[in-house]
Formats: sequence, C-alpha cells, structure tokens
Amino acid sequence: MIFGRVKPLDAILATAERKSLHRTLGWFQLTLFGIGCVIGTGIFVLTAAGAQKAGPGLMLAFAIAGAICIVAALCYAEIAAMIPVAGSAYTYTYSTMGELLAWTVGWALILEYAVAASAVAVGWSGYFSGTILNQFLGIHLPAWLSAAPLALGGAPGGFINLPAVVIAGLITWLLMIGTTESARVNAVLVAIKVIALTAFVALTLPSESFSTDKFNPFLPAGVFGGFGTGVGAVGAAATIFFAYVGFDAVSTAAEETKNPQRNVPIGLIGSLLFCTIFYILVAAGAIGTIGGQPIMGPNGVPFPTGSEELARQCALPQYADALVCSNEALAHVLRAIGWSKVGNMLGIAAFLALPSVILILMFGQTRIFFVMSRDGLLPEKLSAVHPKWKTPYVVTALTGIGVAFAAAFLPVGQLADIANAGTLYAFMMVAVAVMILRRTARDHKRDFRTPALWLVGPLTIAGCVFLFFNLPSAAMLVLPIWGAVGLVIYFAYSRHHSHVGRGIVDADDLGDATLH
Repeated sequence: MIFGRVKPLDAILATAERKSLHRTLGWFQLTLFGIGCVIGTGIFVLTAAGAQKAGPGLMLAFAIAGAICIVAALCYAEIAAMIPVAGSAYTYTYSTMGELLAWTVGWALILEYAVAASAVAVGWSGYFSGTILNQFLGIHLPAWLSAAPLALGGAPGGFINLPAVVIAGLITWLLMIGTTESARVNAVLVAIKVIALTAFVALTLPSESFSTDKFNPFLPAGVFGGFGTGVGAVGAAATIFFAYVGFDAVSTAAEETKNPQRNVPIGLIGSLLFCTIFYILVAAGAIGTIGGQPIMGPNGVPFPTGSEELARQCALPQYADALVCSNEALAHVLRAIGWSKVGNMLGIAAFLALPSVILILMFGQTRIFFVMSRDGLLPEKLSAVHPKWKTPYVVTALTGIGVAFAAAFLPVGQLADIANAGTLYAFMMVAVAVMILRRTARDHKRDFRTPALWLVGPLTIAGCVFLFFNLPSAAMLVLPIWGAVGLVIYFAYSRHHSHVGRGIVDADDLGDATLH
C-alpha cells in the first residue's frame, strides 16, 4: 500500500496545462526569487547563531551546507524541468512513489515553509527593533513585546514578538493581492540586499581590524559536536542549511514559469551558486574583524543558541559586543569597526529586504497547499481562487495566521532547526524520485540531466540524513511528531477524498481555476 496510488506522470502534466497557474515568470525573475530567499536570515540573522555553534568554523559550515545543496539542486533541476508543475517535492513523489509518501512530503513541506517564514519574521524583528527603533528613533521596545517567552528559549522577560507578527500579517496581505505584484516588489528588495552585502564585504575584508588571528582556534567546538547537541561545524551546517531553501522555492513556481525546461534549471543552480559565494565571504568578513568565538559552558561545549544560559552570559559586560550575542549581526560588525552609519544603513537594508524572504517562503507554502487541495487530499475550499485577485486567498490567510503565531512565541534558532527537519526530508525524497524516474520514464523529455546521477543522487540522500542527525535532538523529534499528526489526517480524510483514489486523474474531471 505504501507505494500505491501513483499519479500518472502524463496526468500530472495534463492537469498542469488545463487547470494551471498563469505563466508569468522568466529565468531572471526565478533567479531573483532564489536569491531573495537564500540571501536572508542565514546571513543577516543566523550568522550569530552559527558562530555560537561553530566559532570561525562557521565558514566550513557554510561550505558543508552549500555542498549538500549543490548536489540537491542538481537533482531538483532535472526533475523540476521535467515536471514543471506546482507542488515541488510533493508532486515529484506522487508521480514516482505513490500517494502516501507524497502526502508525507507535502506535509513536511508545509512545516518547512511556514516555520521558516516565522524564523525570518523573528530575524526581521531584531533589525527593526535594533536599527530602526533604537538607532534612528531612540525608542527601546520593551523585551516583553519584542522577544519570545523565556520558557521557549527566548530573551529574559519576553512574552510576544509583536514586530514579527506585524510583518507576517503585511506579507500575507501582499500575497493575497497577487503573484505578479509580489514578484515586482521582491525584485527591488533583492537589489537592496545584494548591494548591502557587497558593501559589507568591501568594508570588512580589507579593513585594518581584519586579522587572521581571530580565526584561531578555527574549530573550538570541533567538527562534530555530538549526536543531538547541534554544535560544532556540522551542527552549525545543520542549522544554517535552513537559509538555502530558496532554490526549493524556485521549483514550486515552475507551473508559473515561461519555458520551464530552460528557465527552472537556470533559476535553481544560478541562484544557489551566487548565494553560496556571498555566504562564505560575509562570514569571513564578520569573523575576521570582530571575532566569532562561541561562549563556552563549564563542560567545554558552547551554550545552546536561544537558551537562558546564553542570554545570561550575553548580559555580562565582557560579552556586550560579541558577535554571538547580536540580534543584528552584520550591522553590529560594521558599527564595531567604525562604520556606524554604514552599519545603520545595512540594518535598514535588512529591515527592507528580509520581508522578501518571508514572501517567497509563504508563496511556496501556499502553492503546496494549493496543489494538495487540487488533488483532493485537503478540502477543495483551500484551492478557492479569489475572483478579483486570482490568488488562493483562503490558504494564504490560513498560512499567514500560522506564521504569525509561531513568530510571536518562538525564537529564531529553534524555528530554523525545526524548519530544517522538513526541508531535509523533502530534499532526500527528491533525490530518490529523480533516480526512480530515470528508470520508469527513460524516454520522457529532459532538457536538463543531472550529471553522474549514480553518484549525485546517493550523495544528496546521504548528505540530508547526515545533517538531520546533527540537528538538536528536540528539532529531530518535531518531524516524526508532525508526521504522525499528518498520517492521522491522511487516513481520516485525505485517503477517502483523493482524486486518484476515486479514479479522477484527468484534468477534465477537475474544476476550473486560474491564478495570476
């Protein structure tokens, strides 16, 4: 039964053509979508969390995460160009391994995108409170209005992260207005973000404050921090891997892409390579100028990010300027080396640009919901299209509520780790699907073929499993618990309402809906 109800590949493509999302996006917009999502929280926010886990070894962590993403992107590029429909890993799994496994992937993607969007909203809140309110307006937002509750690992005195809730609501409204409008806004924000990070690299790497001595010791917590600890270079890689989900979001837009066989692979691989270089350069600039050594606990292991213990240490005078204690890491670095005005401008850039990451993540999440609803696995009402805006407004609103709730009450480090659990599972299943399709659909048109798939596919699977087991133990538990809830829903509702299960596999049997 586990491999039953495979949706025919020809039916998937026919559905995409006859009941489709309007194709408006080209390769340039797709690349901007990828850059907009990848360059975001991982650099602007998680730099501090990564340094607390790995110290200067954060650069190695970026390289490890980037290497795994590259092989995963090669798998994504072939299958996204071959099956240019919305749904990403969910749809790919449906056409190769059957409905039950497809449901588990779709359910994991819902977790990935929604929780990741919440994490970015929390990161944006840090720059809004630190740069916009504090530096420019002289307003100090009370801790209870700007941080998650202490019981969940937030800053002392936190109750609700109000700025994160507000930005989640604004992005939800923008997505409900329309896809094309969202893409235009994103293009402007991506340009701001790239300019800001280019300025950061140009000011830090040649700076007089830069010293290679600050990279010693390079791996204070080692390469492997230990099972379930989430520290060390690999533990940091497992956390910051979260920031690479941008290329995955590109594949979810395949059904809205012109000439997807050409444009999707360009958008996927191009955005990933561009962003990975930036990640390593920015990390080098931050650590080489003000240092990035973690704050160690009494047992010689770094204090957990977002923990009460670390918050207490960061409140001490000797750690007031530490990179690992900053909620706005890159702006903090520039202020520390004498570029206060530029640091404030970078803070403004993050304030303006991070919403683009939330936008892309929520865009991807709503499209996963849309396709699962279109297949009958979720209520049809979720795929309802607004008569004026031509967007799936019901599921967009529900997504916005969930994102805002998580952003209000959970700290950024925990959110990133939770999101990674779903991300790594989905990436692994994509690699499996590509290898299966090479055997079951050998004659199907492929404008992009993954080179050395016999090696790249298994490397992707092994890399995803490897990073998953280097997440903190609490984050590892989230995926099976979330999956168990999903299975209950599947057997209680989805299995009985599935279009494939009811013999409806042709697009003509489905209702009309077109998104713009």
